[in-house]
Amino acid sequence: MTATVRRPGRVAKLPPRERILDAAEELFQSEGIRRVGVQAIAERAETTKMAIYRHFATKDALVAEWLRIVAADYQAAFDRAEAEHPDRPREQILALARFIAEGLPAISYRGCPFINSLAELPDRSHPARQVIEEHKALQTRRLVGMCAAAGLPDPEQAAAEITFVLEGAQVSAHNGSIAQPGERLMRIVEGILDRANR
Repeated sequence: MTATVRRPGRVAKLPPRERILDAAEELFQSEGIRRVGVQAIAERAETTKMAIYRHFATKDALVAEWLRIVAADYQAAFDRAEAEHPDRPREQILALARFIAEGLPAISYRGCPFINSLAELPDRSHPARQVIEEHKALQTRRLVGMCAAAGLPDPEQAAAEITFVLEGAQVSAHNGSIAQPGERLMRIVEGILDRANR
């Protein structure tokens, strides 16, 4: 969903901070946060470690900023769903599910950046964990609101079920345990939403 495609000459055209974030994203996604050192990021970004530390006080701060960008991409999916389907909360929820379903091929290759990061960062006080927890809390609030507007009898329960399906589909796509995870995801979310019509 935030997969980076490297193109010749692209790195040199980006401002230093963006080059660093671009390089960090690519390396964190492909190799993991813990395995990637600041020197490797500097080399990929065609800069120096000193330049990285001018923009980010620590590697942890860089990881947190990268995850803020990933979180903003997901929040933008909520914004698009609301803008494209005004006053139609059922369609908004289905649009979010489609966003995840369509991103599953990339997830199958690299995995969900949030799930991967949580696995690598067990310390709940880590700034990147805090970014993830704040993002997930906001996502849940927005989804509960959509479920309430869609007339689901228990919006919090419906939002929890939809979240389990969305996140479970990402894990299943990554580990290859379930065939056609995107299609199954959409059918399950539609079934949850159909409760409003019963």
